[in-house]
Amino acid sequence: MGRPRPRGRVLTGPATWRPRHLTAIAMRFNEETMSPADQQPAPQPAPPPAPGPPAEGELITAVADTLVLAYGVHPAAITRIPQGTATDNFAVLDQDGQRHFAKVYRTRDHLDRERASVELSEYCARAGVATARATRTREHELLATHGRLAMSLWAYVPHTATAEGGLTRARWAAAGTAMGRLHMRLSTHPAAAPHQEPGTAVCDVAASRHRFERLIRAYEHKSWLTEFETWALQAAREREAILGNVEYTLASLPRLTVQVLHGDMAGPNVLFQHHEVAAMVDFRPPAPGYLAWDIARLSCDPQSVLETSAENWITGYTELTLAYRDTNPKASTDDLLFSLRVGCTAMLCSAFPLSVPVERPHLVDTAMETYGRVRHEAALLLLDRLPAFEKALRDALR
Repeated sequence: MGRPRPRGRVLTGPATWRPRHLTAIAMRFNEETMSPADQQPAPQPAPPPAPGPPAEGELITAVADTLVLAYGVHPAAITRIPQGTATDNFAVLDQDGQRHFAKVYRTRDHLDRERASVELSEYCARAGVATARATRTREHELLATHGRLAMSLWAYVPHTATAEGGLTRARWAAAGTAMGRLHMRLSTHPAAAPHQEPGTAVCDVAASRHRFERLIRAYEHKSWLTEFETWALQAAREREAILGNVEYTLASLPRLTVQVLHGDMAGPNVLFQHHEVAAMVDFRPPAPGYLAWDIARLSCDPQSVLETSAENWITGYTELTLAYRDTNPKASTDDLLFSLRVGCTAMLCSAFPLSVPVERPHLVDTAMETYGRVRHEAALLLLDRLPAFEKALRDALR
């Protein structure tokens, strides 16, 4: 689930480009307005960014050139947003006072996938689903690819907070309504028709056990461990020890719905204006997956699980599922009822982010370490309270 990111930061200084004749503009831009896929922790190891990126001034100049030539957008200010692992991201203020988000792809190796992700977002938007809207180029393309840079441009989505750690009060029901509308639209996508598959296939416990064993050996062979690595080693041993319980929990799952999904339904990718969902962002290319996992991915946000009482959290969870069912009445009750079990087992089977210091050490920072501890604690709490939580959910869905 999504990694915590700083909010509401004023970005100025050398990372900001402005035409010379303009005075300095202090532009407040929340980097979570768009949440590029590359900023999300990937479930599989990813290589570090390629060495030798363009100089900062050169890159921003290239962004300005692309905006003008590909989009006809004349920038008044371009502000660098803290980068992800595979793109460079910029807030743009144009000379008409409009705000945009520019996502620059560092390589052209996966542009077909990037284009498919944008197309999926647009497919949902055409049915009234709340999403960020992509700006097409002068040639009506979703990506600008003919110039020095490969880039997508998005409309600014004003919001006050993401769902990460912020699913409280009326937001639970609003998130359920938005997700129900999203899934109803995605069920019509031509890439895959909704169908039923065994719920036991949500996680490959044998593969997870093997991965935890390898991770534990990697830590044990290190000559020296940081404080976080010492904790991660202990957590990995604890997770490996309870995989038998996870396997038992999975065995009781019925057949569940598999259909095209958002692909990264994490808290940072759901943007709220007050208590309403303003946009769901950061789609992945259309691919089938368990609908129950999409529900749990958002609803079992670790910060939301831990930052309120268990009773308040499960009350919110039931409100989300009830609102979801009202909006998407064709959804199977089993997908809603067993979403908690799916979310809990998927979190426990995942070695992320315990594996980050070994597999992607360049991503280790204070926020990542904090998220690792929170996610581990939340997953264990869900497993411990799962029978009581599922009873409350079953009673609400009758």
